[in-house]
Amino acid sequence: MTDKDRDREKETLAAPGGSDRQWLVAGSNGNRWTGFDVRRSFERRPRLWIAVLILALAVGGWLLLRTSGPAVDETWLMMQERGSWRVGMDPSFPPFEMLDAEGAPIGYDVDLAREIAATWGLEAEIVAIGFDSLLDALLVGRVDAVISAFPFNARMTKDVYYLPPYFEAGVWLAARADAPYEEIADLDGGTVAVEWGSRGDAIARRLQREGAEFERMPFESSEKAIQALVSSASDALLIDGVTLRLAQGEGKRIGAVGDVLDEDPYVIAVSVKAPVLRGALFEAMAALEEGRRLDLLEERWFGQVAGGNE
Repeated sequence: MTDKDRDREKETLAAPGGSDRQWLVAGSNGNRWTGFDVRRSFERRPRLWIAVLILALAVGGWLLLRTSGPAVDETWLMMQERGSWRVGMDPSFPPFEMLDAEGAPIGYDVDLAREIAATWGLEAEIVAIGFDSLLDALLVGRVDAVISAFPFNARMTKDVYYLPPYFEAGVWLAARADAPYEEIADLDGGTVAVEWGSRGDAIARRLQREGAEFERMPFESSEKAIQALVSSASDALLIDGVTLRLAQGEGKRIGAVGDVLDEDPYVIAVSVKAPVLRGALFEAMAALEEGRRLDLLEERWFGQVAGGNE
């Protein structure tokens, strides 16, 4: 190569962008870098470059598979290492969670957590946390899950995954076991008892604004509203699912009619970064439901249903 040719090559390499893309590769003369024109080299040795391209694609695909495989679930790994599943709950809402005379946590949710953990061969470690701090504790890794009569929160779905509900605490229309009602429209001209200022009261007022033609009968407590229904002083009752289920356990022969009127589902919450735990929870809950363990838990903490439409 003449000096003139070398000068022309240097000018080509120095041009920013140039007319052709330039790669720099290590040459064989010491540390000198030689300009390498990919397109022209390809034209000279097509078979070699086709082989190189195939090899590059193969290596790139292998690296992609290595880096984009199943995500590691640190929560699940730490659970296995500890031998326990840390469940956050606020023990101040019986019969779901409370403390016994010795300060130990008991209740529906406590037993549910223990039943789930047992399916994995782990211990359930109950971590008492104030209700408003439960999700914060989950997101910073203080607990692995939240089970605390915890309602689904649509505003917190970016970082939190909610399993399907295990209890519906929303507002139901309730009637006596022998009542012919199937929906709210059947009560036109009838009477509906509510606890003054409750969610059931708010739903009753809303339904009346929307055209429902029943008479609303407010009472100062849920107990008195329930008694009005039981004694036939009212035709129906609008009440939350927890209070309704407790009344059934006490022997009141009443039951829910139709679909829930205002949803308030209780769910198990886990981090979106715990996919293995989430899958294991789905399997555990399915197994508990199939074996009627959930029904038995409900009967243990609410009592048996004495009668009704459920």
